[in-house]
Amino acid sequence: MDLEIFDQTTAQLPNEQLKMVSDLLQYAARELSLSENTEMSLTFVNNPEIKKLNAQYRNVDRATDVLSFAAEEVGDETPIIMDPEMVAEIPVNLGDLFISIDKVAEQAKFLGHSVNRELGFLAVHGFLHLNGYDHEEPADEEKMFKLQREILDGYGLTR
Repeated sequence: MDLEIFDQTTAQLPNEQLKMVSDLLQYAARELSLSENTEMSLTFVNNPEIKKLNAQYRNVDRATDVLSFAAEEVGDETPIIMDPEMVAEIPVNLGDLFISIDKVAEQAKFLGHSVNRELGFLAVHGFLHLNGYDHEEPADEEKMFKLQREILDGYGLTR
């Protein structure tokens, strides 16, 4: 998977954390059997920036931990007849994730686990949203959260 990571935070994340998140999302992509030509971006921000995005796109005037913006709704593709070899080369853009590093630190402390665990949890949570998972209905929540746990545990990022 082609993953672009941008760090727009004031403190800048250590390279070890950036690598951990990249490796984790690559692992998650393999677990979902995504094609090699899948692409997405992840941007780390501080609370003021995610608050602006949350207000602009969700009409919620507060900071949040993670926002996911899918490039297109799963299942909304218009069928186009193409050469199968050409189709295999067209990148699949999942969309963009934004994670507030301020919220990562706050929630890790509140929940009593490591910053890396919270960072990984939010990255996988947003990643699953980009792949069409949600938790609006109890059955969907159960499915998404089970997969989330399996990915985090399989990667080795347990509580």
